[in-house]
Amino acid sequence: MLAVFSSGALAGFVLFAVQHFTVIPLIETAETYENAAQQSHPGVVHEDEGWQPANGWERTSFTALTTMLSGIGFAAMLFGSLALTGSRVNARRGALWGLAAFACFALAPAFGLPPQPPGTAVAGLYERQVWWTGTAIATAAGLWLLAGRGRSWPVRLGGVVCLSLPHLIGAPGAIGQSAVPAQLIHQFTMASLATTGLFWLVLGTIGGLIYERAES
Repeated sequence: MLAVFSSGALAGFVLFAVQHFTVIPLIETAETYENAAQQSHPGVVHEDEGWQPANGWERTSFTALTTMLSGIGFAAMLFGSLALTGSRVNARRGALWGLAAFACFALAPAFGLPPQPPGTAVAGLYERQVWWTGTAIATAAGLWLLAGRGRSWPVRLGGVVCLSLPHLIGAPGAIGQSAVPAQLIHQFTMASLATTGLFWLVLGTIGGLIYERAES
């Protein structure tokens, strides 16, 4: 629990701090394009998204809080799974598992459903959720079958099949047109993946270090 709460909160705060200067400005720019597109089509009725924090300190504070809480949740998943293996937990192993989690939850799904800023054409929410979940599970299973020691070649072949299957099926297609320039979308995707990779690396490394010292 010490490793989970400490590493999760710290990695979440690092992610928030880095994204505040890299990803958030891209989101704000994309929102200007989205608002301009909505104003140019006043007859279109948009769904009420409910309460939202006001721009400024309120939005920044809620973003920091939710990012840190998400970090704690991901840390619980990561180190809970790692503890179940019975392996010794240290900074190196934590970093490797963090990178594997990045591949499962961010990198592999990004090949079909890359991170998108507001105002971008996307597929239906349910279809995206199903494909993302299936891709994360299949990637985790594939890495497990490939990375384990003493695996036979049929088992490793099954790992390759698991890694490939979601992309052979294909992600759901986007609906509508994007109001955001393609260059901004590309910048947002790259920045999101880079900061998410940093988050998982920090989470695994710091958590593994705390875990090892707490047990010694």
